[in-house]
Amino acid sequence: MIERILVAIDDTPDSLAAARLAIELATALHAELRAVHVEVDHGLPKVVQAASGEPGAGARLAEAGVAMLHRVSALAAAARLELQTQVLTGEIAPAILHDARQWHADLVVLGKSSRSASGEPYIGARSRHVLEFADQPVVIVPPPEAAAR
Repeated sequence: MIERILVAIDDTPDSLAAARLAIELATALHAELRAVHVEVDHGLPKVVQAASGEPGAGARLAEAGVAMLHRVSALAAAARLELQTQVLTGEIAPAILHDARQWHADLVVLGKSSRSASGEPYIGARSRHVLEFADQPVVIVPPPEAAAR
């Protein structure tokens, strides 16, 4: 029985589609829902700030994921669903897997990226890593434009 659903999000429409499905599933199954965003633990924010020459540019990069968590919280609230949110740090796939294990998730939901060189949706390396090493079922949600076809 699915009682705990973890959805991993970033600041893309692809992960927003995954969050919407996770909210629908949690509502239908009366399951707990947790949304996580992983801030990669490396120097990208400093590099962005240095390259832009604009103070705070690196911080805005980190804030984008937190803003998406707030957006998903609003969607869950509109569905009358309580949502736990968490910002994780580290490498994306291992952080998602660790959190799913620690929280005892019964299902992990990820978005399928619409970004690829060919323009076709694909499952990226991080999603493949989660699929390969997850202790629970994983649902990969197609991007919004693929679902409309």
